[in-house]
Amino acid sequence: MALAQTPLTLFTALDSWQWDWSTTLVVAVLGGVYLRGNAAAARSGTAVGSARVCCFLGVGLGMWVLATMSFVGVYADTLFWVRAMQVVLLLMVVPFGLALGKPVTVLREGGSAARRQRVDAILASKAARIATYPATTSIAMLATPWLLYLTPWYRHALENESVDLLTRLVLVAVGFGYFYSRVQVDPVPRRYSQGISLLITVAETLGDGVLGVVVWLGPTIAAGYYSGLGRTWGPSQATDQTIGAGLLWILADVLGLPFLFVLMRAFRVDERRSAAHVDAELDSGQTKANPVDAQPVTSAPWWENDPQLQERFRRNR
Repeated sequence: MALAQTPLTLFTALDSWQWDWSTTLVVAVLGGVYLRGNAAAARSGTAVGSARVCCFLGVGLGMWVLATMSFVGVYADTLFWVRAMQVVLLLMVVPFGLALGKPVTVLREGGSAARRQRVDAILASKAARIATYPATTSIAMLATPWLLYLTPWYRHALENESVDLLTRLVLVAVGFGYFYSRVQVDPVPRRYSQGISLLITVAETLGDGVLGVVVWLGPTIAAGYYSGLGRTWGPSQATDQTIGAGLLWILADVLGLPFLFVLMRAFRVDERRSAAHVDAELDSGQTKANPVDAQPVTSAPWWENDPQLQERFRRNR
């Protein structure tokens, strides 16, 4: 595991890049499968639009590359605040972009009929419903950074390259499960009201703030590791951790704004759909409750159908 020895400045941030074989392999496989599936879906007229493709490739996979190969990846093992930035990118930005790309739709529509049946069977399974349940994904999203920073997990990720790789994959997987089940642009095991998602988002914003305060005011995390680096430039360990705590709190909330806008838009769509459904049911109920409207139309004069005139005609007869 190479450590950055050059002081981090604006110039070195732009100039610092590293090759990461694990990220390259994962990004190449995911991007290739996605593009191939979407091309196959295009032949049947079910491909996702170019905006979805840009979200998956540009925001999702592109930010994954930046989080591991740019200065973020170069200095992640040297500075606490850079590692915090990497965690936020991999947990929030990358999965959000992947989810907006509708990968499940591409996987389903870009395959054979047998694959579509397998995907539908997986989505209909009890395990999938439990995994995408709001409480499940929300707890995983909230608990993961707490466990990372407040257990030995963080130090092991710094010291062991295999643990570091696994940590990055876990962050993306947890984030994707959360955004996939919340955005709901893909087929999901069960659809939930976007009002629930808005409430969950508010609670998670508070959770991010509490974690930031705990990291800020708490003891130095992985103090022995950072002391052993012998770094003579940049902020002190305490200041470095304070900056990282601010990134975990503020940056996470700022980067969560696009997600909030997507939820609000989906919530308005759900409200309009629900209103239209209620209106249709009311119209149907009024039609059934109105006996005049339910009577068949006849060619007889109107006075023969009037009850009072009918009674008068009977007396005259």
